[in-house]
Amino acid sequence: MNKHHRQIASLLFCTILLLLHSLHAHAHTVCIIGSGIGGASVAHFLRRYSDPQTIGQITIFERNGVVGGRMATVTIAGETFEAGGSILHPKNYHVLNYTKYLNLQVKAPKHADDSLSLGIWDGHKFVYKTLNSNSNLPIVQRFVSIANSIVMLLRYGVFSLFRMSSFVEAMLSKFLRYYEDFGARPVFESVEEMLKWAGLYNLTTRTLGEELVGVGLSPLLIQELVTLLLHGAIDRNTLQVYEPFPRESPDPVEWGCEVITRINYGQSVNISGLAGAVSLAGSGGGLWSVGGGNWQMAAGLINRSNVELHLHEEIESVSYLGDVYELNSTKGGSYNCQVTVVATPLDELNILFNPEISIPPRKLQHTHATFVRGLLNPAYFGLEALSDIPELVGTIESADLSFSSISVLKQHDKDMTYKIFSREPMSDALLDDIFSVRVETIKINWGAYPHYQAPEKYAPFILDGNHVYYVNAFENAASSMETSAVAAENIARLILSRLSGQDNYSSPNLKSFTGDSSKMHSEL
Repeated sequence: MNKHHRQIASLLFCTILLLLHSLHAHAHTVCIIGSGIGGASVAHFLRRYSDPQTIGQITIFERNGVVGGRMATVTIAGETFEAGGSILHPKNYHVLNYTKYLNLQVKAPKHADDSLSLGIWDGHKFVYKTLNSNSNLPIVQRFVSIANSIVMLLRYGVFSLFRMSSFVEAMLSKFLRYYEDFGARPVFESVEEMLKWAGLYNLTTRTLGEELVGVGLSPLLIQELVTLLLHGAIDRNTLQVYEPFPRESPDPVEWGCEVITRINYGQSVNISGLAGAVSLAGSGGGLWSVGGGNWQMAAGLINRSNVELHLHEEIESVSYLGDVYELNSTKGGSYNCQVTVVATPLDELNILFNPEISIPPRKLQHTHATFVRGLLNPAYFGLEALSDIPELVGTIESADLSFSSISVLKQHDKDMTYKIFSREPMSDALLDDIFSVRVETIKINWGAYPHYQAPEKYAPFILDGNHVYYVNAFENAASSMETSAVAAENIARLILSRLSGQDNYSSPNLKSFTGDSSKMHSEL
């Protein structure tokens, strides 16, 4: 090689180095606080919608020792059960795509193919018990199902049932707009804008009871069937119904809605219409979960997104330094990022923001999940035999009640595993009254949902006017695994849109980047 060629080669080499340095310098670093479905989804969509020259290192901070947030499992009697977010809808397209992308097993819930006995307990007696048979013969079960369907049609009428189904389907059809192509779907800078674009905003301004009356449902239908649908005890596709409530109930609309919201959100009839409609949608056919635990979706997305994961590290402050954010942790760590994403509810955290941020006050509704292996005490429910207790015991709103629901998760040879939801912790003394036998008990306290109250107020997606983003602002509309994924996808697009200076980060901008799939986090 002559001198001239060596000079050209040296110049070319230096040019490549400078280019690589320039590309690396322009790659934006992202810090995500929270490793639940929201945080994991933001990381996933940032990688999917950009390339390494746009988004560089992504760091996720999780204060607990495991990822998944409010998706978690417990193991009792050698069996694994969902302790947090439990079921998913067949039209939850983001999480459904996650399972395919991650090769996760989809399983149907326990009672997907058979009826579930159900009763409504008022603290003194069962005001409602299902019509069911102890026979396991399919022909007998089918006869009971047909009989219940006939009773339902005669009692409520075809048109009133159609209005109920139409109410849920109308909400779903509007929600499905969030999966439209980028050309038709803008990037949203606020929750209000996002809801109004899909036609869902008005559902958050009125209570569920007001919405159901407004669409023309009869008080009897709201009192009886809607209550059971929202328990998840009835499959709308099979039209399986049961015995009615007594007519002497005080306020049929309020009573029915109270039972709904006590079991699904642990709250009263003041729940907003959209949150209630999402609950109704979660009672239809085709429901599913991830075999081994829904938390695997978050773990898998983090693994595939080339993320630096910090477990057992809680962020205590976020400070804007002019071009980067400095995040300081309770472990003494200090990290600089150009973009910060908060993907965990701020309501019960003490993160110090500098400059200060302002969000509407919001209270989290705590749900206490108690898992018990043992046997219920029939005498507690005024019954003589264990077999007389329904598999799902729901409750009305009453000061005399200490739990929202009790359900059978698994039948063993000599006992069962139960799951109890309550607003307050279940004391051992109370559990000893409810159960005649207790072999194993696990108690979990979840800051599960916002406390819904129409009309809702929303925190901004952009907390500081620069690059601190808040995924959980959308939770005031409705809270579920899929709504978190939908909000996270919009946040990822919003980040890329604002970094690029474009109003709408649309399909021509998207590139595929999967990272090094061999760089997996063994601790997950």
